[in-house]
Amino acid sequence: MTVDGSVPLTARIWNYLLGGVDNFPADRAVGDQILQSLPALAASARLSRQYLARAVRFLTAEAGVRQFLDIGTGLPTADNTHEVAQRVFPDARIVYVDNDPLVQEHARSLLTSTPEGATAYLHADLNDPEKILAEAAATLDLDQPVAVLVMGVLGHVESDDDAKAIIDRLMAPLPAGSYFAMYDGGDTTADNREATGIWNLSAEPKYHLRSPSRIKALFDGLELVDPGVVPVTQWRPEVVEAAIDQYCAAGRKP
Repeated sequence: MTVDGSVPLTARIWNYLLGGVDNFPADRAVGDQILQSLPALAASARLSRQYLARAVRFLTAEAGVRQFLDIGTGLPTADNTHEVAQRVFPDARIVYVDNDPLVQEHARSLLTSTPEGATAYLHADLNDPEKILAEAAATLDLDQPVAVLVMGVLGHVESDDDAKAIIDRLMAPLPAGSYFAMYDGGDTTADNREATGIWNLSAEPKYHLRSPSRIKALFDGLELVDPGVVPVTQWRPEVVEAAIDQYCAAGRKP
């Protein structure tokens, strides 16, 4: 599969902000533009990633979930979903999904599983939940609870109705006791709005910020896990950090 390094892509820009090396000059140029406007964004990227790890630890150690569907996983970094989950349950099963060809090239580093568990990668798009679920069923038992993770990705869906429909289509076939967890950029600060404007001048796909109330509405029909919709730094933190304009939540299917 051909990788076009001339077009900045979300997964590679985010990789650059996280200090990774799997990116191209076009990605770094957009990242540098954003950092000039919002120098704290690199720290925000790391703090958002830390929320992912805490959410997976909660879903395994407290909620008892042993299966994960991580959609829009991006490029490998530290504490990938399977690494966190399999520390708690060595037999945990994880399916990663992304539509970026570069992520596909790096899939092998995502596929390192414990002998007891399983890890797989699907090249698919968030906008096709039925395909994702059908192919994930080769690795996951969809009759047992699954935690669906969509981290920093639903902002690429402009319409709230479309975003909600995607969540509903992902969760509808899953049994009670399944979870949905996410984070996305908030629209509560001028800096975040400016940085997103710079992002959208060059990067693909475009990104759309949401207010905390709009994010909460995406969880209608699910039971929000305490503390509800909050900045990523305030969701069951191990160390108290200042709030940032990235909001998250997790919800349980009743």
